[in-house]
Amino acid sequence: MTDEQRLFALKEKIDEAKNTVAELTGQLQAHMKQLNDDWSCTTVKDAEVKLRKIDADIESLEAKITKGVKSLEKTIEIKGIE
Repeated sequence: MTDEQRLFALKEKIDEAKNTVAELTGQLQAHMKQLNDDWSCTTVKDAEVKLRKIDADIESLEAKITKGVKSLEKTIEIKGIE
């Protein structure tokens, strides 16, 4: 392979890398816009904080539901309903 061929191959690889960077940058911008539109988060860190809050809320609701179901089961058991 001549120097000219190697330089041409290298140029092609650089052009491909530039295209990949441009595509990934566009995808990142689209995802960040969606994150902001859907969840009012402007950074990934904001989204992580919001996610932890949502996870905690889910755990709390699951605990309340479990407690309610157990209470309902006791009520049904006491009243002899099956």
